[in-house]
This record gives sequence, C-alpha cells and structure tokens, in this order.
Amino acid sequence: MATQPSAEIGVIGGTGLYQIDALKNFRWFNLETPWGKPSDEFLIGEITGRQVAFLPRHGRHHHLLPSEINHRANIYAMKTLGVTRILSVSAVGSLKEALSPGTFVAPSQFFDRAKRSQEHTFFGNGIVAHITFAQPVCSQLQTLLHEAAATTGPASLGGIYVNIEGPAFSTRAESQTYHQAGFDVIGMTNLGEAKCAREAEICYATLAMVTDYDCWHESHAAVTAAMVMELLKKNILRAQQILIRAIEKMPHESSCKCQRVLKHAIVTPYLHYY
Repeated sequence: MATQPSAEIGVIGGTGLYQIDALKNFRWFNLETPWGKPSDEFLIGEITGRQVAFLPRHGRHHHLLPSEINHRANIYAMKTLGVTRILSVSAVGSLKEALSPGTFVAPSQFFDRAKRSQEHTFFGNGIVAHITFAQPVCSQLQTLLHEAAATTGPASLGGIYVNIEGPAFSTRAESQTYHQAGFDVIGMTNLGEAKCAREAEICYATLAMVTDYDCWHESHAAVTAAMVMELLKKNILRAQQILIRAIEKMPHESSCKCQRVLKHAIVTPYLHYY
C-alpha cells in the first residue's frame, strides 16, 4: 500500500484549471472520505519547496455540475492531507462595469442564493455547531492573492461574490437584480467550499477570474459557455503565475483565527456525543 502523502497548501482549480504545470515531484493520489469521493484524485507535489495538494473542482474531464460537487469530501480530504490553507480559483461573471473581463478579483464576502446549505456543513446528526462566518475568507490569504494578481495585470481587492445554484446562468431579471443590489461577481461553487473550510479550521480565499458581464449589461452579449472558455484559455497561464507568486510569499507560520473557530462553536455538550 502506498504511503499517504501530506501537503500544507491546498489549491482548488475551477473551470479551465485542471492541473498546475509548476508542480515538481508530483503524483496523482486517490483519497476516500466518510463523505464520499472528492471531485477527483489529488495532484500532490512541490512549488518552491512547499508541499501543495491540487484538486480540480469539477474533475479533470469537467464532468461534475456545480450542484454535484461534494464540498465536504473535498475539504475533508484536504484536512486529511494536512492542508492548513486553501487557495481557490474560480471563473466568475462581473456585476460591475469596472470589473471587466480579464480582471482577477479577491472577494471579501459571499451571498448565498443556492439551495444546498445542508450539504455545506460537517455537523448535524446529533452534533450542533455554529461557526463564526461574518468574515468568510481569510484576510491574510485574500491580501496575498490580490498582491500576487496585481503584479500580473488588472486586479481588485474586496467585493461580494453571489453564489447561485446553476448549472444555468442567470436570467436577465436575476442578473440585473444582483447588479442593482451592489454585488460584484457571480459564481456557482465557492460558498460551499468556504463554509466547509471554515468548519475544518482551514484558511480559505478565492481568486476569481472575470470572464464576462453575465447578462445584466445591455451593451454586452449574454454569457455563454463558449465565451467563458475562450477567455479562460487566455487567463489560465496568468492564474498559475499568481498561484506560484502567492505560494512563494506565503508565510510558513500562521496566527490566523480561521484555524481556531471551533473552540466555542460546538454547542452540543461533550458527554452527549461521547
């Protein structure tokens, strides 16, 4: 039996990002979890001497719908590997004129419009916990991603990522409502990851690649899958460069509160479940 590898940094790749070319001494490794199978095998290797575990969110062949992604299995497997920080890369639509296609955004907040909240927690079945989630991303990782992105091209720090169910893109009425509400970008996957990562006491932040203006912007065509893939082809190399720079600059030690959130979160008495 092969020895299970370990990693300190996790990367979850979204649409178009199915591996990291800079990984050295890498191998694909399969993991099983109590929550089922992760999206795919993990690609584990080294970047600038740091052990990194990469997971393609939709699978290497992009066979998983956003609603089919098993966030609990993905994050549990990351925790099992020893990961303490996760950098998430995602394709998103822009809801702001200033966030033009090609901009990389490091959002601060999420707004949930999906319907799968029961699948975005490790708790239940007799154990109740209420995590602190007012600041859903790790500010240290968010700043690190933005600084790395700003050295490669257009980048924006902060903003709200509205998470819709998918797999269909928004109706024009929905998109215009999100735009008028002041949201910044729109996607289908990151909210579940962020919640599970917080419960697992793993620092988490999103690098959002803007590919389109969704369909609120009357001067631009409504988003299509072909449109998204075309821009992603141009930005995947840049996304990998940003990840490498962020990993190079990432401190080895962390005093982040993300890694201590369960201390007062579990409200079910200890003797009740032991």
